[in-house]
Amino acid sequence: MSNDYIKDFPILQNREYIYFDTAATSQRPVQVMDAITEFYKKDNANPLRGLYEWSIAATEDYENARAKVASFINAKRASEIVFTRNTTESLNLIAYSWGRTNIRKDDEIVVAVSEHHSNILPWQMIARETGAKLVWLECDQAGVYSDEELSAKIGEKTKVVAIAQVSNVLGQPKPVKKIAEMAHKVGAVIVVDGAQSAPHMKVDVQDMDADFFVFSGHKMLGPMGIGVLYAKQELLEAMPPFLTGGEMIEYVTREDATYAEVPHKFEAGTVNAAGAVGLAAAIDYLQQVGFDYIEAREKELTAALLEEMKAIPEVEVYGSEDPAAHCGIVTFNIKDCHPHDVSSILDADHICIRAGHHCAQPLMQYMGVNATCRASLYFYNTLEEVHRFAESLKKVREELGYGS
Repeated sequence: MSNDYIKDFPILQNREYIYFDTAATSQRPVQVMDAITEFYKKDNANPLRGLYEWSIAATEDYENARAKVASFINAKRASEIVFTRNTTESLNLIAYSWGRTNIRKDDEIVVAVSEHHSNILPWQMIARETGAKLVWLECDQAGVYSDEELSAKIGEKTKVVAIAQVSNVLGQPKPVKKIAEMAHKVGAVIVVDGAQSAPHMKVDVQDMDADFFVFSGHKMLGPMGIGVLYAKQELLEAMPPFLTGGEMIEYVTREDATYAEVPHKFEAGTVNAAGAVGLAAAIDYLQQVGFDYIEAREKELTAALLEEMKAIPEVEVYGSEDPAAHCGIVTFNIKDCHPHDVSSILDADHICIRAGHHCAQPLMQYMGVNATCRASLYFYNTLEEVHRFAESLKKVREELGYGS
């Protein structure tokens, strides 16, 4: 499978470097950069406030981006899309606004052990404040949550289930549609972290029946500093604002205020219009490439990577043996080698990976490790890069004095 897309990514023109850290942040095509530049060149004014031509154009750009995001994830309406800074802010908004309003003492908050800290810490806070109980979903070594485990943990006291559609460590997709159905049967809501799924697969929030779905622009070819919170309209209508101040109000007196309609009551202050425009351009690009191609390309690359790594006796790969169950993420360790040392040695060969606990320490503890290495690929990577990466891996133990 050829790769004709590398030409669109200026930073990837330096073929000395191999970028295997897309799960942390993706690279950006020139089309996204151009869209942002064009906004600042032609429509740079404060959206939603001015009645002059530039401000009206900026407002249209911003709201068109909102509509594009809604279509991208198949939201029922554009007003169900709230722009934030990133996935983390979106999850905190849900916890502070919906969580503080709806969770009470002795309620249960079900959280998957494989979650990123961003989908753990806000719920820990709510549990401490309200007296609710955190209930942990436990997965197997491949990152799979069994039906028995789900049935045992999601029960009559469950108020919310928080789970990522794709693990940022193991890459394992979760059956969020089934989990949503189980949550709804007991009157709970489901919060789906889509940071690692939205860039890699077609998302349909209506089909999965997600109450909340969150993701970040910077992991899907878009700019940093723009994130998305999707929530069902009726939930947003009932939630109090997360931040207060400019633009999220209708009327203010000395004593009180009335808030703007959804979604604007959650977007206080000057909004990141350029970021929204960049995200819209990223969505256009992804849809041009097509998720069928993206998934096939990632499966091809991941299969090659796993095959190469299996041939290195000292390498231990975590998660499923099925390339399709990794969504481009391969997490591993090398015997006797600290992940930070592995990353540094690969960096000397201009290979970029992530090393550490990946903001998922409960999962690390569950796996019995303190840290791991993570190589994360995208459709703009190549089989040649996979081979060079494997060749570099073979030298790590020797570099650390363990012999060949």
